[in-house]
Parts: sequence; C-alpha cells; structure tokens
Amino acid sequence: MKIGNFELGPENPCFIIAELSANHNGSLETAIETIRAAKRAGANAIKFQTYTADTITLNSKKEDFLIQGTIWEGRYLYDLYQEAFTPWEWHQRLFDVAKEEGLICFSSPFDPTAVDFLEVLEVPAYKIASFEITDIPLIEYTASKGKPIIISTGIATYEDVKLAVEACKKAGNEQIILLKCTSSYPAPIEEANMNMIPYLAKEFNVLSGLSDHTMGSTVALVSICLGAKVIEKHFILDRSIGGPDASFSMNETEFTEMVKSIRDAEKAMGIITFELSEKQLVSRAHSRSLYISKDIKQGEVVTSEHIRSVRPGFSLHPKYLPELIGKKAMHDMNLGDRIKKEDFE
Repeated sequence: MKIGNFELGPENPCFIIAELSANHNGSLETAIETIRAAKRAGANAIKFQTYTADTITLNSKKEDFLIQGTIWEGRYLYDLYQEAFTPWEWHQRLFDVAKEEGLICFSSPFDPTAVDFLEVLEVPAYKIASFEITDIPLIEYTASKGKPIIISTGIATYEDVKLAVEACKKAGNEQIILLKCTSSYPAPIEEANMNMIPYLAKEFNVLSGLSDHTMGSTVALVSICLGAKVIEKHFILDRSIGGPDASFSMNETEFTEMVKSIRDAEKAMGIITFELSEKQLVSRAHSRSLYISKDIKQGEVVTSEHIRSVRPGFSLHPKYLPELIGKKAMHDMNLGDRIKKEDFE
C-alpha cells in the first residue's frame, strides 16, 4: 500500500512516524517548530490527534471520569484533554508546514466529526488510537474512506483486534496495519512483547509495526528485526517545555539517533543469500587450503608432515587432505608450494 508517496510492504523500508500528540503544549509556533524538527530528525511522517475535550469524553466530575493508575493520576479526563488537544483551526496551517517540509501528514480521529474534518484536509491515511480499538462504529466509518488505516493494539484482546480488522474489511478496506503497543506511559521494556509483531502480521494477514511508549530506542530497533514496517514514537522539541506527554517523548537528538539506528538495522537485515560480495571474495583468500609443509621428493609417500591445512586459501580445498595421505608424490615439491590432486599418484 502507499501512504502519500511512501510505499509500504515487506520489502520496503520502515515508515517512521513522529507523533506530535500534546507536545505543542498549547502553542501553534511550538507545533510548527516540532514539525520542522521531525523532518530534520529523519521522520517520514508527522501525526496529530484530532479531537476536542467534548468529542472524546464528558465534562463530568464523577468518579468514573477521574484518571487513576497513570502519570495523569488524579486528573479528570475532560480537563486533561482540554489541555492536550490540538485546536482544529491549527490543522490547515500544520498540514501546510508539513507539506513544505516534505513530511507526510495525517491524524488520529476520535469521532466521526473528526473523520469528516480530516477528509476535507485530504489526509492520506488514518490512525486508530489504542483506546479507540473497541469503537467499532468509528473504525468502520474511518475505514469507509478507503485510506490506509493504522490501528494500535495497546489495550486490545484478541477479540478486539479481530473485530477491528473485520470492521475494516466490512467497510471494503483491506489496507490495514496493526501496531503492537503497550498502553503504559512510559511503558516498561519487559512488557514490550515484540514477538507480537510477526504474530499480528501472520495471524491477520496484514502489515505490522510498533507504537512505542518505552524509553529509548531499543524496542524500536528490536521491532525492525521482527519485521516492523511502521514505527511510531512520541516526539517533542524539548521535554523541558512540559505537557501531558513530555515525559515519555523523544527529543530531536534522540529521535535522530533512533532513525539512523533503524536505517542501519535495515541495512544489516539484508537478504538470504550465499553470494559473496567483492570484499568477501577478497577475504575468502584468507581461508584455509592445502600447502606443502615439508619438502617432498618424487615417489615419496605423503604423510601429515608433508601437507597441512593452513591459511591462505589459494591452494587445494582441505576436504581432500585424507585422500592424499599415503599417496606418492609425482614430482619434487617444496615448502609453501600450492598443490593439485594431479600432483599425487
């Protein structure tokens, strides 16, 4: 499939997404500078979140709406999202900046009105956030737009993932990417469970990847080795600006290093082949082969003292050593001479 001008597939490079989330901290200029920094850092795409506090939750102070067990402990959902949301009137400007920078730009919608709004902006793809994977009507409506749809599985059971994939297909959309995600902020590395990446791809016959909330780039690099074709990481200009997601977001230097490491890891993965490169062929000359290790006269019987397997590799293959022992030399040979099978009786 394609997202913008980026080809995604088993043989293609990984699609690296910088997630802006709330890391503008209420400033349009910060959001713009973050987009430019993401380009400098090597991201392929910048992603937003399109919601308001009213489209994602209710302005209620009942206990159900009080956050517990996370870094946002003690806050009410409405208050958190009122602080974290990206104003919709910013979107066109942010999309324009991303286009100027050569970055692919898309977003996560959190209700049908956000999908309609993003359609006007002609997004090339959609992302379903982890906590929305149970919202099957939203997934169906989003998928019905015919764009590639990336789904995080951070809080999903097997049945949740199955229903989400079926919802996309029901809407006639099979351009599905499932991201292994651990919905903990930050996520403990021991809960990353990277072996889920190839499992998701095989089990649901889709592309798979990673939405990462762990600290550092280790998990992202491991994901490449397990076939991840999309990596999403929260991105911030500087954690000191603060904000709801600052503590588990990468700054420009860290993201740049991660991207370089990912691209190096992709090169290292290579292909399955026994064909030797020019440098390997040169190095092969330093392998072992059979040489005369003690002067031998014509007609003399060969012993293990006369022939040894040594470096370099220009002479006869070592596999022939057992059959040469006990044969007679056809002519005189000296220490360091190369040999052929025909040199012996």
